[in-house]
Amino acid sequence: MEQNEDPALRGRPVAVCAVDADTSFVIAASYEAKAFGVKTGTLIRDAKFMCPGLVLAKARPTVYVAYHKRVQEVAEKVLPIDKVCSIDEMQFRLIGEEQQPGRARELALEMKKRLREDIGPAMTASIGIAPNAFLAKIGTELQKPDGLVTLTQHDLPERLYSLKLTDFTGINRRMQARLNAAGIFSAEDLCQTPRQELRQAFGSVTGERWWYLLRGFDMPEEETDRKSLSHSHVLPPALRNEKGCRDVLMRLLQKASARLRENNLWTEHLTVYVNGFDRSWEAHAALPPTQDTVTMNEALLRLWPGHDFVRPRGVGVVLSRLKERTGVTPSLFEETQDRADLMSAVDTVNKKFGKNSVFIAGMEKAKNSRR
Repeated sequence: MEQNEDPALRGRPVAVCAVDADTSFVIAASYEAKAFGVKTGTLIRDAKFMCPGLVLAKARPTVYVAYHKRVQEVAEKVLPIDKVCSIDEMQFRLIGEEQQPGRARELALEMKKRLREDIGPAMTASIGIAPNAFLAKIGTELQKPDGLVTLTQHDLPERLYSLKLTDFTGINRRMQARLNAAGIFSAEDLCQTPRQELRQAFGSVTGERWWYLLRGFDMPEEETDRKSLSHSHVLPPALRNEKGCRDVLMRLLQKASARLRENNLWTEHLTVYVNGFDRSWEAHAALPPTQDTVTMNEALLRLWPGHDFVRPRGVGVVLSRLKERTGVTPSLFEETQDRADLMSAVDTVNKKFGKNSVFIAGMEKAKNSRR
């Protein structure tokens, strides 16, 4: 988007960051920057070393959201959007003769053409065409930039063998270690593992679902049995004040997010509330798909200035719009995956050495208020 906005940046390595500081992180990188190893989450200091000619651009979320809306408008001139997955990803369902490989490719090329003509010459798109959305997304990763890949039933599963395990949506470093422990080290191993063994390797029915997806079955979206996750706490007298409420809420968010990670769930909505003897307060925040404590605490702190409770007696948090990992596309502008991996490491330390061996500094006085 930055290269489309500024022609002088086209063909140059560009990294988008929140602030131009060596201690900050890369939010997004152009393909020219990726060629040097710069990627989302790279420390700015390291990115500058890896790519001496790197151009830093400060993130402009309002501009990107405007582009997102414009892309939707242009894309819908070609096909109706079936699902918007994130700010830079959407799905389209082909029906009837559109499912013929030749016609599907024509529609994809038409969409690419309209994006260039209606939005700008630097507005490229990688498109995957496949028997299901899971494989179509993988197809977008097989050829970049500006790729167009068709995966047919005849191609499966051999066409996937060249991928790394972490190239599959839903396999992060922790899941990769779990699969390795089950004897699955490559995409070929993943595809060749029998259905029941794959279920055991994943530790849930998700593994069996993957067996079907990898073979091109168009499975309905996975629904979670749990619709929400919540924690609440009656405040002891010493914490019945503004700071006490906030600190206990932060502690509850740490517990709730740890439960998400334990169950491999992600949330997209946060509710916080304070029950008061005289007046209560409740606030809501939409979240990028996340399971990390820091993102949730940041949302709480954004909501906190609006509180108007009087004489608090209890607090609570509710995480809703829960999704399995395979149904999640992390935000382009949030460090959700890196933070989730960090918090998973914190969970491991606390399980090994005891509760609150590692905790967020802001909840120090409230860390033992809820066991």
